[in-house]
Amino acid sequence: MKPTHKETTAAEILPEQINHAIEAALDKKAFDVRVLALRNSEAFTDYFVVCSANSIRQVRAVVDEIGKKLRIIQRRPSHIEGYEHGEWGLIDFFDFVVHVFTPETRHFYDLERLWGNAIKIDIPKIA
Repeated sequence: MKPTHKETTAAEILPEQINHAIEAALDKKAFDVRVLALRNSEAFTDYFVVCSANSIRQVRAVVDEIGKKLRIIQRRPSHIEGYEHGEWGLIDFFDFVVHVFTPETRHFYDLERLWGNAIKIDIPKIA
């Protein structure tokens, strides 16, 4: 008899509140979603959730939806940055930070390279 191997999904290894943030981002059609696990680095937080949106309007919609979904589970951000300009939005929840970028701005800041020692978890698109 062959041993069975169960695949572990990102949702099974990430904290619930991060899964809610990812779900909210995907609901607003964010793409290229990735989680950077920073626990083993000298970062000020445990995780970054990084995603892209096609326009300033969509960046704001993603930020708004994440805030809305997390308020439902009693999580409020300590602060939000970049919302006014809209090419990048940051939502700080202390133990994780969400970054929503336009593609050009994401390429410019290149957090995945900057935090190269982080464990990278790609989040698949939901059909």
